Amino acid sequence: MNGKYSTFLIMGVAGSGKTSVAEKLSKKINAHFIEADNFHSKENITKMSAGNPLNDEDRRGWLIKIKDEIIKRKDFQNLVVACSALKEKYRLMLDINNYHLIYLKIDKKTAKFRMNNRQGHFMPDSLIDSQFSILEEPKNCIIFEQNLNQNQIVDQIIQKQELIKYN
Repeated sequence: MNGKYSTFLIMGVAGSGKTSVAEKLSKKINAHFIEADNFHSKENITKMSAGNPLNDEDRRGWLIKIKDEIIKRKDFQNLVVACSALKEKYRLMLDINNYHLIYLKIDKKTAKFRMNNRQGHFMPDSLIDSQFSILEEPKNCIIFEQNLNQNQIVDQIIQKQELIKYN
């Protein structure tokens, strides 16, 4: 990263609000939004739609596609990436240097409630348990608990990163 532009990785389990927060943040700081779900193969989507969790090998190609998109854009624009990035090795595989890691932490009950109320997504709420079972909570990040709304989270990210100059 050349220091001129920032990359934000918004991570968490399904239903944590990654996409909504990332979209709002990208608009506020004039950044390009990358939705990791858009990079899943048809095979991955079919597998998850059938209620089967992805394994590390399933995720490998998906993470490489996201990494390639980040590399393509990071030197000429701010980026906000919404990606589950549940394991440390997944975050490392994205190979983002000098990025801001934002972890949206929620409990299983909230995740399942949100997934049940979400329409048009390929992932069923039955996969929530598998996401929590492999989740490796990051240590060096900004953590937001489920008690904040999306606008509060975005405003606090901007305040914490002193990005008001991007407005």
